[in-house]
Amino acid sequence: METADNPALSKVRAELARYEHALVEFSAREKNGAIELVIGLKDNSLGLHTYYAPLHPRDIDHPQFPWTLQRYLYDCLHDYLVEMFIRTPQSRDS
Repeated sequence: METADNPALSKVRAELARYEHALVEFSAREKNGAIELVIGLKDNSLGLHTYYAPLHPRDIDHPQFPWTLQRYLYDCLHDYLVEMFIRTPQSRDS
């Protein structure tokens, strides 16, 4: 259950509010006591999955959090876009 007074969740959401992307939306949620970064497509009609990535509490508490979040966000975006490939040369044909 998400609590509005979770300072770590508020901190992550405040930092994510500084980002806007043409194709994806960024948010954060609390799940089982942990904070997760959530990346989803703005256009849900494609039926693609939402990407979830855990954030470690020590990273959120670190003074360099804005920079580490940016690097992590970009790494997650890369992984999310790669996961959207339908076929690659390495795919096994059915």
